[in-house]
Amino acid sequence: MNKRIFKILIAFVLIISLITVSAATFYKFQTSQAIKVATNPNTDKKFIKWVEFNASYAAMEKALSLDVKSHDKPVQLHWVELLAYLATKYGGDFKKYKAKDMDELVEKLNNGETIEQLTSKMKYYNYYYEAYDAILGNFVGEYDIQVKDPNNSENKQWVKKYGLKSFSPIAKGYSFSHYDDFGTGRTFGYKRKHLGNDLMGSIGTPIIAVESGIVEVMGWNMYGGWRIGIRSFDQKRYYYYAHLRKDRPFHSDMYEGKIVRAGDVIGYLGMTGYSTRENVNNITTPHLHFGMQIIFDESQKEGVNEIWIDVYNIVNLLQKNRSAVIKDDETRDYYRVYDIIEPNSGYDF
Repeated sequence: MNKRIFKILIAFVLIISLITVSAATFYKFQTSQAIKVATNPNTDKKFIKWVEFNASYAAMEKALSLDVKSHDKPVQLHWVELLAYLATKYGGDFKKYKAKDMDELVEKLNNGETIEQLTSKMKYYNYYYEAYDAILGNFVGEYDIQVKDPNNSENKQWVKKYGLKSFSPIAKGYSFSHYDDFGTGRTFGYKRKHLGNDLMGSIGTPIIAVESGIVEVMGWNMYGGWRIGIRSFDQKRYYYYAHLRKDRPFHSDMYEGKIVRAGDVIGYLGMTGYSTRENVNNITTPHLHFGMQIIFDESQKEGVNEIWIDVYNIVNLLQKNRSAVIKDDETRDYYRVYDIIEPNSGYDF
């Protein structure tokens, strides 16, 4: 073989090897950067310090569908496990998502392999499972809900269901638009990142509790205007609804400490905020700022270790479940039409 050609081939092989090693090293670095764990000095409890959630709508919708369809089947597919497996496989980057990857995983599970067996050598699976379970774990489950009585449309009856039991933050029948604006810049007060998703709609649109929980904060904030914060019963999720309507921002039944059900009306869309003075419309476009904070340790609730996730695809997924509402002309408040009971919530509604 010509010596020059041989040298070129050797150089080519070395370059390919270098690229392969560099890619693997970058993948490990990228993944290790996402896996951040801290320890609470007061309790010695280790907890997740950071989560970058970017599961695609397509992946979540498919995993949700597989979970619901497999309920009461010999092999129950759990959507959080499916998503956590793929997150581990992709190093947390769902831009790599392919439906066939989930299909291959489901085929193995249906053929008798367990998720424990399939993830035994996946170093970061437990991290992704804990993170994704904190975000999505309570979205799906068994519940009882009212529906129209098929024999009398004026009556309701209770039915047992399994599936998506969290609701869209915008009531059924009310339109809105949004785009993925998480992390964009904000300058009022100080430069900061936008830690939520803005849902543009009409003033007075009823705002819905996404999940059952306890009203933790309610009142005025110079950045969020009239806002309300609801903590999930397991304490892992804090839902933040901001820029509510001037004069009548909250449902009249709301107060700090109140227990709310998923699907309840909690307030009304507006454009308040960006003012040190209460009850001022300084937002130019009516919208709901909707944010979700993930809390693994109480030290993360406020301060430098706060974890806010991108909820854009979650909002899209929640359009599958919207709460129908009706106005009470006497109180001028809106109320949900169909009530819900979550048997395993730990709270007696």
